[in-house]
This record gives sequence, structure tokens and C-alpha cells, in this order.
Amino acid sequence: MTGIPQDKLDKLTERWLAVQHELSNPLDQESFARLSKEFAQLDPVVQTIKRLDDLREEIAGLETMTAEDGDKEMAELARGELEGLTPQLAEVEQALKIQLLPKDAADDRSVILEVRAGTGGDEAALFAADLFRMYSRYAEAHKWSVEIVDFSENALGGYREVVAAIRGDGVFARLKYESGVHRVQRVPATEASGRIHTSAATVAVLPEPEEVDLDIKPEDLRIDTMRASGAGGQHVNKTESAVRITHLPTGIVVVSAEKSQHQNRRLAMDVLRSRVYEMERDKAAQERADQRRDQVGSGDRSQRIRTYNFPQGRVTDHRINLTLHKLDQIIEGVGLDELIDALITENQAGQLARMGAESDGHAASA
Repeated sequence: MTGIPQDKLDKLTERWLAVQHELSNPLDQESFARLSKEFAQLDPVVQTIKRLDDLREEIAGLETMTAEDGDKEMAELARGELEGLTPQLAEVEQALKIQLLPKDAADDRSVILEVRAGTGGDEAALFAADLFRMYSRYAEAHKWSVEIVDFSENALGGYREVVAAIRGDGVFARLKYESGVHRVQRVPATEASGRIHTSAATVAVLPEPEEVDLDIKPEDLRIDTMRASGAGGQHVNKTESAVRITHLPTGIVVVSAEKSQHQNRRLAMDVLRSRVYEMERDKAAQERADQRRDQVGSGDRSQRIRTYNFPQGRVTDHRINLTLHKLDQIIEGVGLDELIDALITENQAGQLARMGAESDGHAASA
């Protein structure tokens, strides 16, 4: 048994049927979009429930055959089939448990990605640029769009900071595990003696809120326009196209310095909304910190989460003690999925363990 109440599974199937029925009738665009999204979430779960029911029925029939007196050859065949189906049942039950784990409400969101150079001077800025390229290529592989909002370069082409919007389906669900301090160990191009340096960069992944999530009042904003400027003469512009937006209640300030003032207002507001939304999420997360102390990818940006060791060609994620000797693939973005998949699996395992402990606690107190 899965340990999941049968009535809960029945209700999910009933809701799936009801949504199907509603979708078959004429709907306005908003209702159709809402129901389509709900159906897309319910359908894989219900298909797993159906597969589980079919397996249980098949196993029950085979068990009956093995228990009956009669054809010994048929009973032996049934026992052989049972041996193959039993592990399948366990796999489907585990898959269903994972599908029914509580979802982060922001998982389907696009994100604002912020990468900043940390300790290490110019080498840290070069590493920040490497990380941003890694995420850009990863986004491209997943058919997500990347739009740079603002950046500050050093003389070597590294990023002191870069802020970008990454948009697509389920971006936050995968990139949220990247928030934290990333450390690099390598010989900088500027190092004549060949000594290995250690530098760091911080990554913040903020879910983009929807309009209904936040009520940002116009009177809470101060919007200033100014002449765009950048390192080494980058983005220098004779018109006042750069936009700085200050959210007065929180003191959050966002600058966007692309060529179009209209585009800058839109991008700056996107970033501002994401930062205010993240502040609210952090506040809520702090209140339930005791319940999620061991959650992988909690977004604690003071924590060193990963080390990229270039001389040894390895990447170590310290949260799950996983080392992969695939640094070249990971830094190119193509190998990042293996790390993220491992983090997701670990997170799911932690959630399942907590649910199991809670179930045991309820059973003991009953």
C-alpha cells in the first residue's frame, strides 16, 4: 500500500473527470486557460493512479492462481509473473508518492537571475561571467528565453553583476537550487606563476510574480530617469534613457539601462516585483524554518553550495556531497541537469521521509 488514503486518490480522479467535462463545454478564454493548467497537473497523477490500480488487480488475480489447487504449471507461471510485477508495483507507488508531494507554488514561474562577483577581484568577475554563460546555455537547451536587464563589466570582460529575466515553463522549479555562493578554484589567466586562486560569486534566483501576487501602489514608487552609462564607455547614451525605480516601503532600488526608456521601465518593474515578492517569500519561509531546516536549495545565499575545481576537472555540490568529474560539460550548461536532478531527488527523499515520520507519529498517537 502507498500509505495514501484511497479517498484522496478517488477525489483526484473525480476532479480529473470533472475538469475534462468542463473543458468539453464552451468556455471563456480565462476559464479555459485555468482549467487547462489544472488538467495538465492532474493528468499525469491520474494516469499513475490508473496504472497502480491495474497492477494491483493483475497481482491479485495472479495471487489467486498461485493459491488455487489445480494446474501446477499455471500456478508456477503465475508465480513467475508475480516476481516481475511486484517491483513494478513498488516503483509506481513511489512515483505516485512523489507526484503527490506538496508543490512550491512558484515552481511554474519564470525567474529573475542575479549573478554577482564575490571575493576574488577580477577573477571573481570572470567567474561570474562564466556562471551567467552556463545558465544562458542551459536556458537555451530548455528553450527558455534570456533577457539581460542590467549588467556591470570589469575591464577584462567579467561581470561585477548581471541581472537577467529567464522566461519559460517551470524555470523556477529547476533553477531555484542554484541560489547560493558558488566557489571556483583555478589558475587565473592573469596569474604568471601558475598559482591556483579561490574566488566566489553569488547567485540569486527570484521567481517572477504574477500581477495578482502583489499590490504595488504607484504612490509607493519613485521613478527617476538618468543618462545611461556603463564600464568602459558601454551603453553611453546622450538621452536620459536609463530608469531607476525605488520601492519606498522596502527601500529596494532597481536600475535598468538598456537603450529604450519604455523597455527599461518594464524590465525594472519586473525585477522590482520579483525582489519584493522574494522578500515576502523569505519572510514566510523564516516563519516555517524549523519545518524545512534540511530542505535542499532553501536559497540561503550565505551558504557555499558548490565548488568548481578546474585543475581536477570536478564540480562538488556540498549540500548533497555529490562530486562529478564533468566540469567542462557542466560549465557549458549541458551537464547541469545531472546536478539539478540529483538535488531534486534528494529534496523529494527528504520530503517523503518527513511525511513518513509524520504518518508514524499520527499512527502512534491514535
